[in-house]
Amino acid sequence: MDGVKHTSEDSELISETIEKLPVSVSMEGKGKRLWKKVKYQLVEYNSLPAYLRDNEFILGHYRSEWPLKQVLLSVFTIHNETLNVWTHLIGFFLFLSLTIYTAMKVPKVVDLHSLQLPEVLKADLHKLQECLPSLPNMPDLHKLSGELKSTLPSIDLLPSFSRWHVMDLLYNCLPERFSHSNQTDVCVLRSMKEDVANMIAPLMLRPITRWPFFAFLGGAMFCLLASSTCHLLSCHSERLTYILLRLDYAGIAALISTSFYPPVYYSFMCNPFFCNLYLGFITLLGVATILVSLLPVFQNPEFRTVRASLFLGMGLSGVAPILHKLILFWHQPEALHTTGYEVLMGIFYGIGALIYATRIPERWMPGKFDIAGHSHQLFHVLVVAGAYTHYQAGLVYLKWRDLEGCRGT
Repeated sequence: MDGVKHTSEDSELISETIEKLPVSVSMEGKGKRLWKKVKYQLVEYNSLPAYLRDNEFILGHYRSEWPLKQVLLSVFTIHNETLNVWTHLIGFFLFLSLTIYTAMKVPKVVDLHSLQLPEVLKADLHKLQECLPSLPNMPDLHKLSGELKSTLPSIDLLPSFSRWHVMDLLYNCLPERFSHSNQTDVCVLRSMKEDVANMIAPLMLRPITRWPFFAFLGGAMFCLLASSTCHLLSCHSERLTYILLRLDYAGIAALISTSFYPPVYYSFMCNPFFCNLYLGFITLLGVATILVSLLPVFQNPEFRTVRASLFLGMGLSGVAPILHKLILFWHQPEALHTTGYEVLMGIFYGIGALIYATRIPERWMPGKFDIAGHSHQLFHVLVVAGAYTHYQAGLVYLKWRDLEGCRGT
């Protein structure tokens, strides 16, 4: 029929195929599930598409072009990016906690309207207000009434020398009836002086602005979160990888540029010209680097030198203000203390960059550090350590300027 001759052997083969059809159909569902399991298995370096090949010394445990759902769930599984994701994700939550802690611990000026004072002080505090008119935001002391408050807000944050300094100022400001007194009244005078000093001292410490410090904390959190997201999701597709890498570079630029805000602002807050000069320069350089990282036109090979130069320039731009700070405040222990932290931060970042560039230790034993211990993970840990060191330097700056202001500058 139709010019085709069928042999008996052909007929037997067709009948066998028909008999097996129900079995094949019943196995279809299981086959699909098995294929999904095989499809989302980790692969070796040689099986990767070109855009995912980055480190030839990490030989296996790669995710390659997985669906977004599987990629998101892989944050809880073991592969060669697991620790890359979690080292910076934990760092992000660390700095988020530090930001909240710092915001809650900002010293607040004591509101004397909320204090309740002993009767013996009420009549005399108004004279103290007239004697010390320079105290900031001194309230109407005639409105104070009630019982003595058990504790004063933020008094523990004040150094003892500040309270004693206030006590010295109060000697000539106390009522005249204490000027000529017996030994008992002298004891009362001393006790009263200390009580009043403890209440007035917080008013003399007005916390300086915190925005440069919080700008640094924001830059650190953006960098760490962008890096963690990039390592988690970049195996999904080439397009997403391209976007996330640009975001990762922008995060690095944000961290570097905002890191200079606290040292520059708090070192030169009393010298507006240099403060604006250094802040303006690093801000422009940071914005330029972020734009170069994000705009597609700058991703062409001919702009590689420009990109590298901008990142290097941002790192070196911190040398001038630090040296300038040391020249201006060589007699201040806080200047040396903060510089020590900044040098340590630079060491952490420098060692991390060196390890990242040389791909040590996996280049010595390819395949042995696929899961844990390879260079990018060590680089991440050192970045978090450097940023935390800079956070400690920022606390020194805040304490220094809160207490000293612009005195001696």
